[in-house]
Amino acid sequence: MPIKAIAFDLDGTLLDTITDLAAAANAMRQDFALPPLPQERLESFVGGGMAQLVHRALTDDRDGKAYPELHEAGITSFCRHYDQLLAINTHPYPGVIDGLQAFRQMELSLAVVTNKPHRFSVPLLEQTGLASYFGVILGGDSLAEKKPHPLPLLHVCRQFSCKPAELLMIGDSHFDRDAAVNAGSPCLLLTYGYEDVTGLTCQGHISSLVEAVEFVKNAFSLS
Repeated sequence: MPIKAIAFDLDGTLLDTITDLAAAANAMRQDFALPPLPQERLESFVGGGMAQLVHRALTDDRDGKAYPELHEAGITSFCRHYDQLLAINTHPYPGVIDGLQAFRQMELSLAVVTNKPHRFSVPLLEQTGLASYFGVILGGDSLAEKKPHPLPLLHVCRQFSCKPAELLMIGDSHFDRDAAVNAGSPCLLLTYGYEDVTGLTCQGHISSLVEAVEFVKNAFSLS
């Protein structure tokens, strides 16, 4: 079935955000008299949305849960710092702009589906020059469910009047792959993101968004 629309993850897929995310997380930890964590450690905590990142950063444990009062204060602190650090060192990955321009020329409908809060997602896309490519931008708090639940991708399908099998999900984590599987959509995973996805079954592993262009062209030629 030809691809009519594409949904992209944000962090680790379109934008390399880890330096600013880590700086905000460590500033939050400093507010609670906790020592800073290495950026590589904080990178391993990214993927489940802001609330999950705050839990992990406060406890220094991927499966950790901060006490409710501490977690609530941590979210307030993280948001305050991230508002100031949002796009200082954040930038699109190589190949992202070329890929998006190619998809635009193919007249595909494009969306961002991220677990990052909407309040950060839109300004990030605006400040990095990517916002104009997307007809729909969904944050982790835009709907009642977030990835890996299929609701965000199904919502994009309704917005773009396409079937799930016609919507390609491009991401860098198991959240993206699982959301695609749950929605009945094909998925490509980028290998440069914040999770090792080489062992995840999907329609293909790619090292640049430009490689996804060929996948979409082949989907058209086989239809």
